[in-house]
Amino acid sequence: QVQLVESGGGLVQPGGSLRLSCAASGSILGINAMRWYSQAPGKQREFVAAITSGGMTNYADSVKGRFTISRDNAKNMVYLQMNSLKPEDTAVYYCNADVLTLQQYVARFWGQGTQVTVSS
Repeated sequence: QVQLVESGGGLVQPGGSLRLSCAASGSILGINAMRWYSQAPGKQREFVAAITSGGMTNYADSVKGRFTISRDNAKNMVYLQMNSLKPEDTAVYYCNADVLTLQQYVARFWGQGTQVTVSS
């Protein structure tokens, strides 16, 4: 009953920028924390950034100062502005969200991911 869909990935040159979006839809009463993770080929999925319903943020050390997470509560959207991209940022990026459903319980949902490739 809840779906997360990422968009905005693609191919970008080193030093370039991308803006990822994640839209939550379905039987949603509210969303608590929203997060971004990345998974490179042959690697484990890693934490990238998180934002609470009140706007408090947390970042992985590898992206701090380059990436910015934000959200639009009215639209049930979370964004990841990615600047100064490096080849090592290449990965599939996933969003997740802790959602209060119409059944009045909180569950964590994941999107299917969007590919980000940083290369010349």
